[in-house]
Amino acid sequence: MKTYDRFDGKRILIWGFGREGKSTQHFLSRFCTPASVDVFEGKREDIKEDEYDYIIKSPGIPMDEDDDRYTSQTQIFLETYRKNTIGITGTKGKSTTSAMLHHVLASAGKKTVLLGNIGEPCLDHFGEIDDDTAVVFEMSCHQLAHLTVSPHIAVFLNLFEEHLDYYKTFDRYFAAKSRIALFQTPDDLLFVGGNVPRLKSDAVITRLDMNTVPDYHLKILGSHNDYNAHFVYTIASEVFNMEDALIKKALSDFSGLAHRLQYIGNVEGVDYYDDSISTIPSATIQALSSVPNAKTVLIGGMDRGISYDMLIGYINSHREYNYIFSYDSGRRIYESICITDNCHYTPDLQSAVELAAMITPAGSAVILSPASASYGYFKNFEERGEKFREMCGL
Repeated sequence: MKTYDRFDGKRILIWGFGREGKSTQHFLSRFCTPASVDVFEGKREDIKEDEYDYIIKSPGIPMDEDDDRYTSQTQIFLETYRKNTIGITGTKGKSTTSAMLHHVLASAGKKTVLLGNIGEPCLDHFGEIDDDTAVVFEMSCHQLAHLTVSPHIAVFLNLFEEHLDYYKTFDRYFAAKSRIALFQTPDDLLFVGGNVPRLKSDAVITRLDMNTVPDYHLKILGSHNDYNAHFVYTIASEVFNMEDALIKKALSDFSGLAHRLQYIGNVEGVDYYDDSISTIPSATIQALSSVPNAKTVLIGGMDRGISYDMLIGYINSHREYNYIFSYDSGRRIYESICITDNCHYTPDLQSAVELAAMITPAGSAVILSPASASYGYFKNFEERGEKFREMCGL
């Protein structure tokens, strides 16, 4: 049976005991023989570091500096399976691209697993992976932040301002993301989107232009998804030598993921779309341009301090839509625009949905595309999307 020997006889602390922390505890019981395992959910200053040889940190817990005593699920997994791993990151589109690539590879009969930030703890699959397994690993900035190993194939889709409440500066956010390629070797591969700054990597680099993307005839809406599909097509063709027709057939069959510009139904002649995953301005703009009958968009959530200048400029120049703003970020945007009768502020999502039903004509569409994080108002973007569906009566 596969084992992980580095923790044998060591004193281990699991810092954070959500889904990933529980997964780590299970991993330690199956694949390691530590001297002891403790669990902790408090602040770092309350950890008695000298009592532990290793501290396995959950990714959402902030920590500024690198420290050899601290490690993570992603680090442990890549130390063992980096050669199998296609790591996918980017500010937007990484879940869709990861699921799409997994779907295409599986359609060709290749042995593949999908894990990581998409909601599947990587160590749940430790011991199941052989030399022929392709691991499609969605990697968040938090999972990447302190890595000292990079995947064999790295994908960096795009880069936009995000998570400034956590990283404080855009440069630090980019530095965290960049670790997906930082430790690659000349035998590795890196696929990079057109708006990603130059990365430090020894890998063979392929840069894909965001402006010259074919139409892949997808079921899912938006030119941004053709862009995601272009990465998948390129990797499937150039790395896995799949036939053109087989790749395109699999791409056209892909039905997408929940809460990502997902059509959820029609109420009294009005279409409703759930784009709760939208946490940045460009995603909201993309949603409006992707839905042909878009008329009303619901914007707002947690204010992370990012710039909304792009979205404010778009709103001021696109008066054909109704804009309904809510919560802290919605208020900031609302107070910054040239307010006209197509712009409204409501305190919360429930009142926004009620107003949207009143002002949106039959034959057109309402889109939840908040350009903001859900935290503080909802558990996560999934809960926000589910609540939106319920409020719409769908």
